[in-house]
Amino acid sequence: MEFSEEALRKRLGKYKFRDLTIEELKNVNKTYPNFTFSMNTYTFKDGSQKDLLNFSGTVPVKYGNSYNIPIHLWILDSHPFAPPICFLKPTVNMGILVGKHVDAHGRIYLPYLQNWSHPKSNVIGLIKEMIAKFEEELPLYSLSSSDAARQSELLSYIAKITEGETDMKSKSKTGGGKNEGCFNKITVVGAGDLGIACVLAVAAKGAADKVVLLDISDGAAKGGTMDLEIFALPNVEISKDFSASADSKVVVLTVNSLGNAQTYLDVIQSNVDLFRGIIPAISHYSQNTVLVVASHPVEIMTYVSWKLSAFPKSKVIGVGANLDTERFQYILRNLLKAEALAKDAWIIGEQGEDKVPSWTSCNLVANQMEPMAACNSREKVANRAMEVLKGKGQRSWSVGLSVADLTDSILKDKRKVHSVSILAKGCCNINSEVFLSLPCILGTNGVIEMVKLEEDPLVQEKLQSSAGSIHDLQQQLKL
Repeated sequence: MEFSEEALRKRLGKYKFRDLTIEELKNVNKTYPNFTFSMNTYTFKDGSQKDLLNFSGTVPVKYGNSYNIPIHLWILDSHPFAPPICFLKPTVNMGILVGKHVDAHGRIYLPYLQNWSHPKSNVIGLIKEMIAKFEEELPLYSLSSSDAARQSELLSYIAKITEGETDMKSKSKTGGGKNEGCFNKITVVGAGDLGIACVLAVAAKGAADKVVLLDISDGAAKGGTMDLEIFALPNVEISKDFSASADSKVVVLTVNSLGNAQTYLDVIQSNVDLFRGIIPAISHYSQNTVLVVASHPVEIMTYVSWKLSAFPKSKVIGVGANLDTERFQYILRNLLKAEALAKDAWIIGEQGEDKVPSWTSCNLVANQMEPMAACNSREKVANRAMEVLKGKGQRSWSVGLSVADLTDSILKDKRKVHSVSILAKGCCNINSEVFLSLPCILGTNGVIEMVKLEEDPLVQEKLQSSAGSIHDLQQQLKL
């Protein structure tokens, strides 16, 4: 459709910031009058659909000669606080050159998208960076006639805007065929206190051959990031480019939005919007990685990471109650001298006040007490341990140590049991897609299997309650 403010205002009825969006699109139309606007259905990775404003046209690129590169931008209903979703729109005679900023399906990844922040970021600025990056690395090439039929199949795929694996082959500039062998690389996303703590703990653990700290904040290096650059650590790289994360065995997510959200739901939505610009880029560069989520709230952000990445559930975990479990077992073993209890004790459920102790074995008492007496004794000791545990905060460095423990188990395929946030659907009569901490065995490919817990009606009731509240929050989020 032709640009019409009145028509757009009617079509954007469900957009949260309609006036801001229209004002920005006016500027786009003035600068690029060849763009055409329409409302169409976009299909997200999780299969959900939404009617979104989108526009397509060409941008001028000089790469020796002058080229008009066709692009297609989708404007989310949370615009301008969330970045557009960008694709190339090649004709049947064009092929996609997979590179640093473009994947095989034509989706465009740029630092500008990853660092999107209103009001500093806008569509005009995005297109300017797009042109600059395309002038460094042309995203399209001319097809021979024999390739045209195959290209039409890819174009049909792109037109449906569905994402996932495809058998289509395209020319690659990324060296994707290189065999990384046993090279153990970990990327930590987020250069705040938690991200830096994770880098230091993982590096100290020694399991990784290389640790990349992906700093997605604006501006030059600050604080701890600057110190890491000054006192350069061996095998640690600091980067602002998502391509530096390529072929990571594990990616740790520590970022949290620092926006001005007023309600708890707004805070979570801000994090979701932040992850929209991160997870697709991470999954593009490291398609076989295991995602370890440390962002808050960990259960919901692990769910969001799973949905946005479209990874198997075994490859997306949250740090969950790993730290609390290790502390709980330590308190039982060393402070309360209950060694027999400690080896079967776990903290499960929701991180925070609603976490609960649980057990993987009934064989808990060294002396020959009756089962009822054994349970009463165990409950008293567990309550004492939980009281001690409540006084322990979750500081960045302690969470970093917990993350290093998890990545060590994954990289070394230790098959060690950890209480981490996993998809809990099907456990304890939970029917919704929520992530809760449960003990499971971790290996190279993430979760190998869940460890069976002792049946306890009270524990199951608490887990179901947590699952219900988490699911209610998730239903209010816009992915």
